[in-house]
Amino acid sequence: MTPEALAGLIRQRAVRQGRFITALAGPPGAGKSTLAEAVVAALGTGARVVPMDGFHLDNQVLDARGLRARKGCPESFDALGFVHLIRRLRAEDEVVIPVFDRGLDLARAGGDVVGPADKLLIVEGNYLLLDSAPWSEARPLYDLTVALDVPEAELERRLIRRWLDHGHDAAAAEARALSNDIPNARRVLQGSVAAEIVIRQ
Repeated sequence: MTPEALAGLIRQRAVRQGRFITALAGPPGAGKSTLAEAVVAALGTGARVVPMDGFHLDNQVLDARGLRARKGCPESFDALGFVHLIRRLRAEDEVVIPVFDRGLDLARAGGDVVGPADKLLIVEGNYLLLDSAPWSEARPLYDLTVALDVPEAELERRLIRRWLDHGHDAAAAEARALSNDIPNARRVLQGSVAAEIVIRQ
């Protein structure tokens, strides 16, 4: 399914509805952010991305919990805060949201605002369809669920490339991808419920 086709489906489903929330899930390296931005561009005015990544726990918190090496795993997020955000997006016209600054490697509270004109939301993240609490508490609030399905070998290639692009040498990039990213990807693939739409790449 192309971004334009997905945008068309969202427009069709969202007729005569207030705010329409599409959950776009998938493992790290699947291309969620790229697809989300493309769908928003196809939808035009009134559409925007709401990333899950703003709920990353700070590195100091991860250090205190012994989770720094596993950053990106479900336990390294404020999952309850994320679920609360989805409830607010469903009920409130204006909602302040956190955003993750990759350059600073931290989440910025109050980084953006979803306003009354933002009616078509693409919420994207790894664990939106994870079949465990508290992530599963947000699932009834989504109007449409979409998952990206990418073969593990391709995920591995993309994730290594990502770390290379961040300045790591080949050995370090492979180690980062295989020690943390791929295990997180497997948790997404093995622990998530089926989406209404699956896009295979």
